[in-house]
Amino acid sequence: MERTRKLVVAALVIATALLTTRYVSALDEGARAPAFNLTTMDGERVTLADLRGKVVIVDFWASWCEPCGHAMPALDRLYSRYKGNGLVVVGVSVDQTERNARSFLRRTHVSFPVAHDADHAVAERYSPPTMPSTYVIDRRGVVRHVHAGFRSGDAQRLEQVVRGLL
Repeated sequence: MERTRKLVVAALVIATALLTTRYVSALDEGARAPAFNLTTMDGERVTLADLRGKVVIVDFWASWCEPCGHAMPALDRLYSRYKGNGLVVVGVSVDQTERNARSFLRRTHVSFPVAHDADHAVAERYSPPTMPSTYVIDRRGVVRHVHAGFRSGDAQRLEQVVRGLL
């Protein structure tokens, strides 16, 4: 009985530590952005190499993520406002099934390209710390901003970063 109580206490301590630890992305600002080759849900191919010379936002999201439902429209507004100046936004769904991602997109329409990372190959290279996680990449392919989560005021911060790179 005493051993069980000690194991439960130890498990609670570990769980608390994990939940309160600030997650850090394995891909830091200043690092070269990992290459990707994705097929969008519209059947188009999108690669980071093809986007060289543009400012690129890569946003990892999931249908079950409530903040993603707020981030996606904000990113779409940013894309609409600055795509003529060289901004590209690529949404990357990490959902288990493409059906879940498509269902989310029917409720939350966006005009930028969205791909389903079925095998999480791209997510493994970027190591998003949470959903959503947004990477802003400069025209030379260098990560200039990593943003985890989405809260009130984050859209303005992302716009400042993008304007500074355009």
